[in-house]
This record gives sequence, C-alpha cells and structure tokens, in this order.
Amino acid sequence: MKTQQSRNDDGLAAVVPAKAPPQVVRRRRKPLTWDKISFFAVFLGLPLAIYLLFVIWPFIQAFGYSLTDWSGFSPNQNFIGLDNYVKIFTDDIFMKAMSNNILLVIFLPIITIILSLVLASLVTVGGSSKGQIKGLRNSSFYRVVSFFPYTIPAVAIGIMWGQIYDPSGGLLNGILTGLGLDQFKDFAWLGDKNTAMVATMFVMVLFVAGIKGIPAELFEAARIDGAGRFRTAVSITIPLIRDNIQTAYIYMGILALDAFVYMAALNSGGGPDNSTLVMAQQLFFTAFSKGQFGLASAMGVVLAVATLIFSGLVFLVNRLTGGDKDVSL
Repeated sequence: MKTQQSRNDDGLAAVVPAKAPPQVVRRRRKPLTWDKISFFAVFLGLPLAIYLLFVIWPFIQAFGYSLTDWSGFSPNQNFIGLDNYVKIFTDDIFMKAMSNNILLVIFLPIITIILSLVLASLVTVGGSSKGQIKGLRNSSFYRVVSFFPYTIPAVAIGIMWGQIYDPSGGLLNGILTGLGLDQFKDFAWLGDKNTAMVATMFVMVLFVAGIKGIPAELFEAARIDGAGRFRTAVSITIPLIRDNIQTAYIYMGILALDAFVYMAALNSGGGPDNSTLVMAQQLFFTAFSKGQFGLASAMGVVLAVATLIFSGLVFLVNRLTGGDKDVSL
C-alpha cells in the first residue's frame, strides 16, 4: 500500500495511507433486441431513407445534370464539365437576377421582422401600463387579422396585389388620386423600375405566439423595476424569442431567395429592365422556354448553395452574438 506524509498543526509528520485511484466502472452494453432494432428501423431508418430519396438524391441528380448539355426532352446528355457554371456567372441577366435576390435577402427579412415585432408587441403587451400585463383592446381580433394572409394561397395574393397596383383602375391609384395626388393617376407601380421592386415586398407577422409564450411575471418584474416599454422589449422580449427571430429570419431569407410565386404573379416577365427578375424565374424560363435543362440545373444548384450559405451565416451571427447562451434576468 502506498503511503504519504502529512503534517498536523504541531508540525509533526504523520504517515497516512494514500488514496487509491478511482476505479472506472465500465457499463456493459445491452444486447440488441428485436424491439430495439425495429424501433430504430421505423423511427430512424425509414425517415432517413425517405429524406435521402426525396431530398438528397434529387439534389445529386440536379448537380449531375448541371454538368451536361441536357435539353430536358432528349436522352442525350453530353458531359461538359463546369461550362454551365461559367456561362451563368458571365450572363448579365442571371447576375441581375442574383443581385435582385440579394437585395430582397437584405431588406425583406429585416423590414418584415421589425414590423412584425412592433405589431406583435402592441397586440401582446401594448395595453394599459397599470394592472395586469395585457395587449391592446380587442387584441384577439388583431391576431385573427394578422394570421389571415396564411389562409390565402400565394398566387391569389399576387393576383390581388396586381389588381391593386393596376395603373388604370387599381385601388391604390384610386385612393391616392381621391386624396388630391393627381401625379399618381395612371401611375404604373409595377411598370416603373424605380418602384417595381419596392411594390412587390410583402409583410408577414410571425411573432405573436412567441411573445405570448413569455411568462407575464417577467414583464411584471420589469415594470416594478421601472423598465419602460422599449427597455422591456429590448431586455426581455427579444432575448426570450431569439430562436423565433432566427427561424423567422431564415424563413424570410429563403422566401426572398426564391420569391418565384410573388414575382411571377406580379411581373411574369421580370419587370422593366429586369428590375424584379429573380433567379427562380430565370431558371424556369431557361428550362421550359429555352429547353436548356442542364443550364437550368446549374442555376438551381447555385440557388441551393446560396440558401445554405445564407442559413449558415444566420446561425453563425446568432452564435457570435450570444444566441447560444441563456438569458439572465
């Protein structure tokens, strides 16, 4: 047995036995049973197989087609390497479409999230500053109104707004001219390259449920401590729905990178001077109008990679700004 010396308060040395090193307890692996195998096969293997078949494999196929000159209507597929990628990155029209998508990614999520947060805060905690924390009067009605766009198909929304923006008989020009603004008579909102992109941005509200899920006691404590509405929103509301904001930003970014339905419904030709043309529209036109499916597949791969890069950047920024830490109150 190993020993070691120690000194007491009188300075006398004493020999005490050394502590034995802790023994590592190894857990025995339980044998696989039919119940475990069937559980993993049904709840892990089957979803994974479906995901690989319907998500990963089509992407691999698209990448393979992008390396050919496939017309889409012929079995002939000649391998041409990266020529399609060189062609699209030297195409002024595709680069214009990409710049429009980047413009949407920058502005659409930010504007939408800010407006959504303001509206959701008013509906949820924007009521009287005295008594129980509550939203505005008749806040349930506002929630129904804010959720109403989700019940309408995107194509119907695009067609409806196309009628509203109509230069001759549109509702918007009718209201503006009725207010005495005669300069908006027959004004083509979607026909002017300076206003076409702005006119196509649509706002969605996503945060009412997230803010409502925050315990009211936190707002009450902030009120007792003297925090105003702005301070409460910055210190409590936003940190506690940070995951909602991240998810919504990615969702809105993907919508901005696609934007096919709204753009096609409002400006099927890409707008004046291609001011509203997006990559998805150019992909569709290249595949089904020009019959260049190999080139269109390369555009689809670029669009998919751009989406992955955008999502990765959002996660990275959220992590660098402390998104993975718990909120301390």
